Amino acid sequence: MRVVLDTNVLLAALPHTSKSHVIFLALIEGTYEACLTSDILNEYEEVFQRKANAQVAALALDVLEILPNLVLVNKYYFWQLISADPDDNKFVDCAIAANADFIVTDDRHFHVLEDVEFPKVKIISSSAFLKMLKGE
Repeated sequence: MRVVLDTNVLLAALPHTSKSHVIFLALIEGTYEACLTSDILNEYEEVFQRKANAQVAALALDVLEILPNLVLVNKYYFWQLISADPDDNKFVDCAIAANADFIVTDDRHFHVLEDVEFPKVKIISSSAFLKMLKGE
């Protein structure tokens, strides 16, 4: 299974005390492939530094960069499907280029994708993804 993790989903999954930590553990265990682009990786770093600290950001990125199930994607087209928050388009473009099964996000801006016929990009909430990972 190939997914694109929205930054806030991954950030919430980092702490071992988080109910979402299973998402991070499953990634480390190779349960799924996480697709990202260099601009997504840059956003991860920026947000992790801002919301946690530089040490947490560096450690998380070091772990991500050595995972064999991390798929670095090159985008060749910018679809511009989300107008409410254009910065979210990097995740959409990555999902399309990677032929990902879905984007894991709790961001309401992504719901516009439900009405887009082509290219079809599926979204799933972090709680639904957790249930999927747990086999529920």
